[in-house]
Amino acid sequence: MNHEEQIIGTTRLAMPAVASIIVGKDYEEILKERPYELMMPHEDHVDLPIPEEELPHTKGGKVRVGGGSGFVVDPSGLVLTNKHVVIDPKAEYLVTLPNEDTYPAKVLARDPMNDVAVLKIEAEGLPYLALGDSDTIDLGQSVLAIGTALGEFQNTVSCGIVSGLSRFISAITDQEGHSQRLRGLIQTDAAINPGNSGGPLVNLRGEVIGINAAIVFGAQNIGFAIPINKAKRDLVELKKYGRIRRPFLGIRYILLNTMLGKRFRLPLENGAFVLREGIPGHPAVMPGSAAFKAGIREADVILELNNKQITEKVAIEDALEDIPIGSTVPMKIWRKGEVKELSVVAEEHTLE
Repeated sequence: MNHEEQIIGTTRLAMPAVASIIVGKDYEEILKERPYELMMPHEDHVDLPIPEEELPHTKGGKVRVGGGSGFVVDPSGLVLTNKHVVIDPKAEYLVTLPNEDTYPAKVLARDPMNDVAVLKIEAEGLPYLALGDSDTIDLGQSVLAIGTALGEFQNTVSCGIVSGLSRFISAITDQEGHSQRLRGLIQTDAAINPGNSGGPLVNLRGEVIGINAAIVFGAQNIGFAIPINKAKRDLVELKKYGRIRRPFLGIRYILLNTMLGKRFRLPLENGAFVLREGIPGHPAVMPGSAAFKAGIREADVILELNNKQITEKVAIEDALEDIPIGSTVPMKIWRKGEVKELSVVAEEHTLE
């Protein structure tokens, strides 16, 4: 079998399990929360909100406000996608399969650490994709990205290679413009477009090795996918505990570098600088959290956690990734010119 025949065979194998996700919302909710999305600005005025009857609607009668991709991973109707595709708890989500069957979807869990979400549709005997092992990916291996390109072109397939591994980027992940650090990503030159988010990145055996997650605007042939092993862990947690569990410190921080160290007049170039946001009710250390109990204070700099040095490329979440819930781990901090050693209990942070 030549390369072209492999691509065609893999596409035929994978396509029946790849879904389009449609996001709908009540018109009044949009007007209340994000009215600017319904108004057209001009140089000297802003138009009145677009009438509801002129907007696209979902089959459920809601105003269509977005969309993405996903894929079935269990014949009973479990669907994987990105968390940022289904971020709005007040929205309606519909899953459409390639045979045009459409199902209401319930969000079972969101994992913001890895931008993964698990949906459930009420169906049985669905075609589904096997999950591969993202720890065994090789640079240069062929991959296919499948999804709903630009939110409109269902069943879009693009071919490329794995261009890089263990990438990290900051990406906008919600309507309010919040950014999230996405870590350990697979870089590919397979075309990933808006709307492809949440679709599978598969190898030529038809196994999912990643979840398409982000692109770099203004760049060509640079897309990123979340390694599937992160989602496999979420599925295990969900099936075992009924929720996704993650250790949680309960701090707000920025990662230092040479420039930020000088800006804050710190004799440090690495570490997590514990700092509150400029919003009332958002303290640097959350009362009652694991960090609070360990004695962490605002303006501390966490240098090491679980014997891992904290840097721009190794954030607190990276150090927490493989720590079992309930375990006690060492922590090294800088406080007012002194280095101190503390210990912290990896307490559970229950995600939606």
